[in-house]
Amino acid sequence: FGPLIANPRSLLLGAAAQFGIFTTFLGAVALGFTGAEAASIGIIGGADGPTAIFLTSKLAPHLLGPIAVAAYSYMALVPIIQPPIMRALTTKEERMVKMEQLRPVTKTEKIVFPIMVTILGALLLPSAAGLLGMLMLGNLFRESGVVDRIFKTAQNELINIVTIFLGTTVGATASAEKFLTPQTLMIIGLGLLAFCVGTSTGVLFGKVMYIASGKKINPLIGSAGVSAVPMAARVSQVVGQKENPSNFLLMHAMGPNVAGVIGSAIAAGVLLSIFG
Repeated sequence: FGPLIANPRSLLLGAAAQFGIFTTFLGAVALGFTGAEAASIGIIGGADGPTAIFLTSKLAPHLLGPIAVAAYSYMALVPIIQPPIMRALTTKEERMVKMEQLRPVTKTEKIVFPIMVTILGALLLPSAAGLLGMLMLGNLFRESGVVDRIFKTAQNELINIVTIFLGTTVGATASAEKFLTPQTLMIIGLGLLAFCVGTSTGVLFGKVMYIASGKKINPLIGSAGVSAVPMAARVSQVVGQKENPSNFLLMHAMGPNVAGVIGSAIAAGVLLSIFG
């Protein structure tokens, strides 16, 4: 959370990229999906696989297979999907902007931040407390420095075991009669729309911040608001460095990237509270 704490304006870029979720939700409703199904499809645009699986299992478990496949496929395709959109929406001058180095963030800030976000999230949006709480707990394990054994287990053995069971159980739901349908093609198409809209709105809001900051913010970091961590931030770095080899946007892009993770969890909580 260091880059986000050092530059709180990154939250705005993370929020802007969540437009992909709600645009896709409206598109799914227009195609005849129910509200709960449309909400589950829309969350693909959050580019957060566990969040998509969590929400879909609550609202539309019969669509879990197609939505999980679409979510993880597009997360893997971020380096292919995002660059053409980023270049189309920005000028060479904007892509060459070098940003100032972020301020150092203290250990106390890194410990207080996840605790405060969890408390505020649970009070304002109880349905998102589980998602936010797990995200913040993992970071608190790392930053506290006092549960080293638990932290190492969580980031190695435990996550590997969970990934195996998650892949197996989600795969078991993708039976032929549920997966090989025209509905699956619509879900995959809507998932692509979600990623494209999320990337576009993030970059466009980055252009607004570029102007408002007096050309000190590179709009490319807005694309990292799509919360595929850390792939989306790396894409911002690669595209920016192609225009200006001395440009290093990775840490600046990690702010919107992490903000996007928080934003997608909040969006999932909102949809769950409405349709759950």
